[in-house]
Amino acid sequence: MESDSWSGAEVRHFAALQAVAAERSFGRAAERLGYTQSAVSQQIATLERIVGERLVERPGGPRPVTLTDAGELLLGHADSIVARLQAAQSDLQALRAGEIGRLRVGTFQSVGARVLPEIMLRFTAQWPQVEVTLFELEDERVGPAIERGEIDVGFVQLPIEDAPIETIELLRDPFVFMTQAGSVAASRTPTLAEIAARPLVGFRAHHALESLEAAFHAEGLEPRWAFQSNDNSIVQGFVAAGLGNAVMPRLTVDVSDPRIAITPLPEIAPRVIAVARHRDRYASPAMRAFVETATTRL
Repeated sequence: MESDSWSGAEVRHFAALQAVAAERSFGRAAERLGYTQSAVSQQIATLERIVGERLVERPGGPRPVTLTDAGELLLGHADSIVARLQAAQSDLQALRAGEIGRLRVGTFQSVGARVLPEIMLRFTAQWPQVEVTLFELEDERVGPAIERGEIDVGFVQLPIEDAPIETIELLRDPFVFMTQAGSVAASRTPTLAEIAARPLVGFRAHHALESLEAAFHAEGLEPRWAFQSNDNSIVQGFVAAGLGNAVMPRLTVDVSDPRIAITPLPEIAPRVIAVARHRDRYASPAMRAFVETATTRL
């Protein structure tokens, strides 16, 4: 079909495709969107006519509906389109609010504990009229939340996946070896081979885990995991009890804990932490001030 026919595609058509893909049912998709089932069916049928491809397989009966290959391909674009609309809505809200309004900040666990409090103290002193709402997210979810307009600014680990995100490096967080205080392992810095040979506790799913495993695999080593958790305090508690050692970014460790000992591991590249915002969104004065406060914290 000619490209001009695509001008008839509307956001509601893409939202219907998203809902059908998520719910695997026209009826449940209708409930999710607040439409009738026939309205959702019509929107999908209209979208199929516009793009000239069947997008949804309709098996009938109780069997779930599925997307065709064309539907799966278009769904990726639909997600981006709806996300940009949500971001545009957030932009207008920020524009209306001006300097007096709300700033939504996303952070992950270690930055929230070790870095953000200082930034917040200085920012709120300079901008007392701005209501700051903080969201703690898994580190890999901060970038997508910025892209969707769910938060205005956030802290991310670099690199991040291809997205319309502008980042400014904030700091580099080195890895350390953590073991029980007073143990033999605390007397010197071990090699990666020695670390891999002992039981480890650490993250279950995390950018830092990817960096650690990459360092082990580069040496032909496979770590022996005794326990994994994404809660920093749980990992530290297991190490303090002598149930395993850990290799962690320094910011994730409470270095004042007398039960543990840490030594640096320079052979593992430090994680890079940045402050980020949407590249194409309106940057309110409060957002710009927050970024400036974060990047001049040292």
